[in-house]
Order: sequence, then C-alpha cells, then structure tokens
Amino acid sequence: MTIGRQRFRLFQSVWPIDRTRLSQEVLAGLTLAALAIPEVMGYTQIAGVPVVAGLYTMLLPMFLFAMFGASRQLVVGADSATAAMLATSLGAIAISGSDEYLAMASVLAMIVGGMLLLARILNLGMLANFLSRTVLIGFLSGVGIQVAVSQMPGMLGIHSDGLSSIAHLILHWPTLETLNVHTLIVSLCTLIAVVGIRLLSKRIPGALLAVIASIVASWMFNLETFDIALVGAVPSGLPSLQWPLFRLSWEQFTYLLPTAFAMVMVILAQSSATSRAYAARHRQTANDNQDLIGLGLANLGAAVSGAFVVNGSPTKTQMVDGAGGRSQLAHLVTVVIVLLVLVLLTEPLAYLPHATLATIVFLIGFELIDLKGLRKVLYERPWEFWVALSTMISVVVLGVELGILVAIVLSLLVHTRHGYRPVNSVVIPNGHGRWRAVPLNNNAQLMPGLQVYRFTHGMYYANAELMSREVLYLANSARPELEWFCIDASAVDDVDYTAARTLVTLSYELRKLGVRLVFAEVSDRVRYGMDRSGITKAVGEDAYFSSVSDVVEAFSDLSHTPPVS
Repeated sequence: MTIGRQRFRLFQSVWPIDRTRLSQEVLAGLTLAALAIPEVMGYTQIAGVPVVAGLYTMLLPMFLFAMFGASRQLVVGADSATAAMLATSLGAIAISGSDEYLAMASVLAMIVGGMLLLARILNLGMLANFLSRTVLIGFLSGVGIQVAVSQMPGMLGIHSDGLSSIAHLILHWPTLETLNVHTLIVSLCTLIAVVGIRLLSKRIPGALLAVIASIVASWMFNLETFDIALVGAVPSGLPSLQWPLFRLSWEQFTYLLPTAFAMVMVILAQSSATSRAYAARHRQTANDNQDLIGLGLANLGAAVSGAFVVNGSPTKTQMVDGAGGRSQLAHLVTVVIVLLVLVLLTEPLAYLPHATLATIVFLIGFELIDLKGLRKVLYERPWEFWVALSTMISVVVLGVELGILVAIVLSLLVHTRHGYRPVNSVVIPNGHGRWRAVPLNNNAQLMPGLQVYRFTHGMYYANAELMSREVLYLANSARPELEWFCIDASAVDDVDYTAARTLVTLSYELRKLGVRLVFAEVSDRVRYGMDRSGITKAVGEDAYFSSVSDVVEAFSDLSHTPPVS
C-alpha cells in the first residue's frame, strides 16, 4: 500500500511511501548514520574545518536535497573530492581552521549552490557529460591517492602544514624523527579494527565501532598525556544560521570562483553518474535537472549552517542501497539521528583521537583508487587507459583543482579523437542484393564507375582534411575510372563551415577528374545546412538521393548497366 501522490512537488523522492518497507527504510537510515558519521568527520580532516562541520553536512543539506531533489537513492553530503579541492584552494590564502578560512568555506558552498541553480535555469545538466567515465575513474583514483597520502602525517603524529607535507616527508627523511609512537599505535589499532571487521562483514559499521572504542580508550587512559592529539571540545546543539557573504572582500570572492566552477563540474559528473546508475538499477527515471535544484539548495543550506560544499556521494549511496533503502525517507531518518548526536552526544567526541579519524580517511582514500576500473579500461580501451592514467597523475602532481581542468580537457580530447579520425569505408555488394562496408584500402566500387564512400561521423573542422584526402585518394586511384562518387551521409548529423567549404572544393576537384559528386541519405536538417553553405549550388539539386539503392538505380539508368547484386 502506498501513501501520497506521485506528482507531489516537494519530497518527490520520498513519496509515495510504501508502508510494507517502512522498517527497511528506517534500518537503512540507521545504517547510513552509523557508517557515514565517522566518514564525514574524517572529511573535515581533509577540508581543514572543525569536526562538527562534517555533522552539519548531514543535517540541513541532506534534508534540503530530500525535499527538492528527484533521485530516490542519491545521498548528498561531504565528499572527499570536493573536500580536497576546498583545502587545496583555501590553504593557499588562509590558515586552516581560522575564522577567515571557515568564512571562505561557507562562501564557496554558497557560490557552488548558486552556480548549480543557474545551471538548472540554463538547462546545463548536460555539462556532466563533458567528463567521460574513463577520465572520472582516473580523477577519483588521483583524489584517492592524494587523500590517502595526505592523512599519513596524522597517522604518524608528524606535524603537517598542509596537503603537500608528504612531499617534504619524502624528500627530508629527518622529519620521521618527530614520529609519535603512541599515535602510530592508535592508527594501527584503528586500521586493524576497521579492516578486520570489514572482512568479517561489510554490514557491521567498523569505522563507528573504532571511533567508539578510541573515545573510550582515550577517556580511560587519558591518551592526551601521551602527546596524542584529540579533537577537543565540539559545539553541541543546532548550527546557527547566518549568511556568510558579507565576511569576505570582493578580491577573496573572485579568487574562489575558479575553484567553485571546478567543484560544480565534479558535482555534476559524480552526482549525475551516481543517480543515473542507481536509477537504472531500480528501473527508475533519472532527472538531472531536478537534482540540480536539490544539489544547489543543499549547498546553500551548507553555506548558511556552517558546513562546507556537499556532493552526491557514491560511497554513501551504496551504503543506503546495500542496507535496503529505496527512497530519501532513509536519508531523513539519518538526519534525525545526526540531530540527536548534535544535541546529546557531542561531549564524548572531545576524546576522539585525530589519528583515528586520519586512519578512517586514509582507508576511504585508498578505496577511491579504482584499480579494478583502470584494469578494465586497459583491457577494453588501451588508448583511454592512458587518458585515465594521465588524469590520475595530474591530480596527484598538480592538485585536485587543476586536475579537474585537466580531466575536462582530456575528456574533450577523447571526444575529438573519435571524430578526428573516423573509421570510414567503401560500400560493395554482398552478393545477396544488399550492401556491406569494407576498408578504404580495398578501393572497391559498388558498380564499375560508381563508388560509395561511407562517412561515419559528423563533418567538422577536425576531420575535414581527412575526408578530403580519402576522397581524392579513392577518386585518383580508382580502376576503372569513376563517373560518380557518392558520399553515404547516413551517419552525418552536421556539416560545419570548414567541412562545407571542403565539400565545395571536392566537388570542383572531382569535376576536373570527370567525376560527379552525389550524396545519399542526407537528413533534412543537414540538407538545409548544405543548401545554405552553397554545397547544393555546387553539386546540383539532383545530386541528393534517399538511399544508396536510389543512387545505384539512377546510375544504372544513366550508364545502361544492370545493377550488381
């Protein structure tokens, strides 16, 4: 039995509620809270913000996405990729954890939220498609490496000045002299506990149990006396709502814009890929544009509640889905749990060792390194593997912010490569009254004097020169000599200015050879553009045919040669 209406505008990712699944949804929400609370607290280590800010990302932002978003599965909260981007950008101009730093983190969330809402107004949800799955694998793997490596100082008790401190550690081994053995022991115990519990069962919240155990041990044995850094006092209660924009200067605001844009690209790609994947798994329809509203408002909620940029999280979404959650009702249960933690349980968090959080984040970063995905890409598409590997290396070497720009450029290069060198062919009879395509080096003719050249991509500036070379090669080396040269345009969806000029030139070059240029299967939209570009004027109105069969028939009537079957 269901409650509610299918077209309920608010909470459409919650309604209708299936009463038979209420207990499962509540259990999924409890599971998400148990697994994700230590995770988001760990992300604050990456972002350089107070631990409580991680809990805030699971309060108002998660509620607003459930209220306005469309995806029934996507979990919105703190994310390692955007947290690393935040730290890389803000760490260069402010001291981590300072009031100025926190103000800029909130403003960054506000800018990201505004950009996402603008993207919805302009129907720019398709921007997510500019990051290919191959590049995204490399990008997230690079983020994983950077995040994992960045937590090693915290795990070893070594003083860290930022994400680049490991580079100094590698180059200057004496830094290891500052290693705190007691901190290392805490890290190893946490690592063994989380990994061991995970090997027993992935449903047991190993990270949460490790956090609870470390808090109890810290309280019982007063770990602070062993120079083990603790989280310290955590504010209790609800976050105070405030508009952060007025704290920053115009120069600081403009400095944040490139980072915000890079974050928006990551959010678009990652959230869209996650929501689409789970919608397909459960036979639902993804609505990227509606999710943009939810993501935009979730980030605005983060901005005004003292949190930082939030994103659609693949790991948290899998947590809920694996626990049986099938709607945002589970996420609302998580919001209630986080609310109770903020009101009742922040005092024990003061005893939490930083080493425990650093170890949890180290494991999260390690899991982001998608070796299985990289191997699969290498096996299926070796060229794209090098693109993914280049993206991963750029993130590690250049940082997350520049890495996402490299990822976008490489995605566009991958797309351009597919169009730059299309695999074209010539058409020949198959002996049964139909046609088949063979490689160009066969230089075969469909009929003596008639050659059909199949172009397999839109014609544009990057492949126009290739088309010209191939057409002239075929025409000049044809035996017997050609009378008609037909371009099969069934796969051509556009002809840009450069390609149009190339076709006009080809018509004149072929005419010098005594060859007529004709076209088959040109769509109405492409034909309209060819008319405007002067191609029709160059080849004649009668140079267009509905199919290759019509070309064969017209050529047979002209040459009095029976068609070849």
